[in-house]
Amino acid sequence: MGETRLKRELGLLQATMMGIGGAICAGVFVTLGYAATLAGTALIIAMILCGIINLFTMLSYAELGAALPSAGGEYTFAKASFGGFPSFATGWFEWLSNMFYAAFSAVGFAYLVSYVIPAVNVPLVAVATVAVFVAVNTKGVKETGLIQTVLVVILLGILVAFITYGFLTSQGSGSFELTSPGGFLGVLKASSFIFVVYLGGEAIAVAQAEIKDPCKTIPRAILLSCLALIVLYTTIAFVVFKIVQPTDLAGKESPLAYVAQQFMGPVGVAMVTVAGIIASLTSVNTSIMAHSRVAYALARDGYFPSSFFKLHPRFSTPHLAILFGSVLTAVCAATGIVNFLTYATDFGFIIGFVLVNLSLIKLRVDKPNLTRPFKVPFFPLTPLLGIVTSLMLIFFLDPGTLFIGAQLFLLGLVVYYVRMVERSRICQAVGGMNLGISAFSALVAWLVMSDSLPMALSEGVMWMVFGFAVFVAVVFLIAGLLNVAGSSER
Repeated sequence: MGETRLKRELGLLQATMMGIGGAICAGVFVTLGYAATLAGTALIIAMILCGIINLFTMLSYAELGAALPSAGGEYTFAKASFGGFPSFATGWFEWLSNMFYAAFSAVGFAYLVSYVIPAVNVPLVAVATVAVFVAVNTKGVKETGLIQTVLVVILLGILVAFITYGFLTSQGSGSFELTSPGGFLGVLKASSFIFVVYLGGEAIAVAQAEIKDPCKTIPRAILLSCLALIVLYTTIAFVVFKIVQPTDLAGKESPLAYVAQQFMGPVGVAMVTVAGIIASLTSVNTSIMAHSRVAYALARDGYFPSSFFKLHPRFSTPHLAILFGSVLTAVCAATGIVNFLTYATDFGFIIGFVLVNLSLIKLRVDKPNLTRPFKVPFFPLTPLLGIVTSLMLIFFLDPGTLFIGAQLFLLGLVVYYVRMVERSRICQAVGGMNLGISAFSALVAWLVMSDSLPMALSEGVMWMVFGFAVFVAVVFLIAGLLNVAGSSER
């Protein structure tokens, strides 16, 4: 049973709007204030830098999407290139990132609503938003694409009006002088934070099994959306800093609405708020579709439950994959924490970007005769730059996000081995880990008793640490031996 059962109903316009609408999320409306505190007016440089970094990888998406137009996006590319755990890890992070992105966008929508109606419950509105788009995505990809196109056209009209009036007005206390309170380091930190506002082109690749004439449509849609975003975000940043100082944006729930109020009055606030609401909704719509297609592809290959591969008998959509992922999305959205969701989304997508570029390089070497309707220019420089610049951004993410990312990686590792490895080998692996923990605890106990620790401990604390280390060593030694013995009996 293959993914050919998914209907190819998205044309160039709908696919391009999927990319643009997926990227113009609540981020540019609700995170601009914090980003401005990091980079100052040099946020304009950060916007362009993010766009260039995104372009490097989007070129790889364009080549791979045209050559391998099957459901799954990055996962499909990594599967064709590496297979095994690397491909699963790519799909795992892609799935999680799209769920985080949907939650982030839903929370952004709720905050924008609260800007108009302060009494609303932000987490409740976010969860309700997710529920609405679960119904839309279950109905069918044609409906999803139509709604996306209509919303994005309205959104672009509002943003173009904001930009045009901003350039023409003589009002404003800002400056075009590019300065950053943190220097270039501040620009890099802002780039890692706002990177989320460029994450839309990959949604086109995820939906590639439902795009008409994919060999031509996918590269065109990805590149059109990527270039449009660079122009749009850069001009928005110019208008913002023409009107206000970066410090004026600190602490504002809707910085762009605040800017619009300064030179357009209440009408401007209403326009930008409506634009932000539409942008949030388009991103929720796109990311719910994206995470369900990744889960569908992972289920096809046995990594996720087979029920996620089932299509609705009437609508031909992976309804169970949509529902399960959206429940997790709603849980994340209920937290209402914008900054954490921003960083968590960025981490997963950046890892995906690195693996997509590596997939391109490996496929060029291993399968030189693969039909490629579109080829990345300046190979291998372009994908290498995509890898380097993406990894560079990881180092400027919040340390807490890196810790969460590591935990998610370990969870993915467990899921992979539980699904793909025989029970006896799992017992061996668990037994090995237990024995390793036992050995480490015994080492700690020895270091304590030999007074070899790099810190001074009182006698009471020393005996407490020693006793605990010995206890852990013994317990995990027994557990390790039992697991190893159990695996040999099977």
